Amino acid sequence: MRLHSFRALRPATGKAADVVSPPYDVINTEEARELAAGRPWSFLHVVRPEIDLEPGASLYTDEVYETGAANLRRMEESGVLVREEEPAIWLYRLDMGERTQVGFVGCAEVEDYAQGRIKKHEFTRPEKEDDRTRHVDTLSAHTGPVFLTCRAPEGVAELQERLMEGEPVHDVTAHDGVRHRVWRITDGAGLEAISALFAPVDAFYIADGHHRAASAWRTRDLRRARSPEAPADASFERFLTVVFPDEQLHILPYNRVVSDLNGLSSEAFLEQLDAHFVVSEPGASAEPPARNGFGLYLDGGWRRMIARTEIAEVKDPVEGLDVALLQTHVLGPLLGIDDPRTSNRIAFVGGIRGTEELSKRVDQAGEGCAFSLYPTSITELLDVSDADRVMPPKSTWFEPKLASGLLINLID
Repeated sequence: MRLHSFRALRPATGKAADVVSPPYDVINTEEARELAAGRPWSFLHVVRPEIDLEPGASLYTDEVYETGAANLRRMEESGVLVREEEPAIWLYRLDMGERTQVGFVGCAEVEDYAQGRIKKHEFTRPEKEDDRTRHVDTLSAHTGPVFLTCRAPEGVAELQERLMEGEPVHDVTAHDGVRHRVWRITDGAGLEAISALFAPVDAFYIADGHHRAASAWRTRDLRRARSPEAPADASFERFLTVVFPDEQLHILPYNRVVSDLNGLSSEAFLEQLDAHFVVSEPGASAEPPARNGFGLYLDGGWRRMIARTEIAEVKDPVEGLDVALLQTHVLGPLLGIDDPRTSNRIAFVGGIRGTEELSKRVDQAGEGCAFSLYPTSITELLDVSDADRVMPPKSTWFEPKLASGLLINLID
């Protein structure tokens, strides 16, 4: 696989703390407005530009995208963001508590995505593709990287350590306590070592950012139609990515809260669960012990659900996922949630919030139940992608989240 160097737009020295923000898709408009208050250089003014418009306005008007573009220009013209003179690949290290992951930031080829060499595991939604495509096309920039992974190449950790020996260009701790550092690699030997590292890798996998990847493809097609004479390596033929070795990634569970029992009493619900699960008495741990195990919060207490052998031994890479077992045998047939993408009776809670958030929501509602899940493994994600299949909605929650505004890729 190929990862290209690029001339990054980045915060000027000493400005990273003023600029970096959470990704656009992990906070809503009001949270963005609050985080950006009193911070004129926050990158939220670029990726969540509706915060600079009247509250309640549509998120998808031309004015929103044009405001984002104007804010990006303002930050560059003011010297808060500066353009690198030389193309580089960057090492990006994130530290969250005891966990560390290091990725390579560069530009992947849109054609690798189009031809399936950058593999997917999720469906995309047209309206979200439209939004990201308009954002990229209006700003002429990839403002956030697509989060990729690959099976760890031999020697990756040693190369990363060697390339991070000097002082980072930026070292900033975000509002959530995650430390973000980036190192610039411009020397020929370093770039050649990175190229050699990825040469035997036969595929990259999207961990997070399916809509950003799809929008890069659509933007490429738009730009190519406008400029058919552009060279084969035109900047719009590539998109911003960060590639992490699979062995360094940390996936948290994506838990479920259901607003009601679909007309069943608690006793009837538990009785029907018994067909496919061994369910304990209340008082169990809220955390599932292993795959095929679930926590069930019901009537003020946690129970343990263990899938019976006949459903636990499914070999299909999708149907054997814990999220699929729960959907196929509980959420759909018992609780009437046939399409979790559209049902307003189910909420998805990222594992970063802990199981206390699940019990709190059920207790506040006074009805319903919650399910804690064992995290999907990175191996399961790769297996689904290799089979050209898709995971059920909300199967993975990655932590730590990437920062927005550290590195931006401008396109022609």
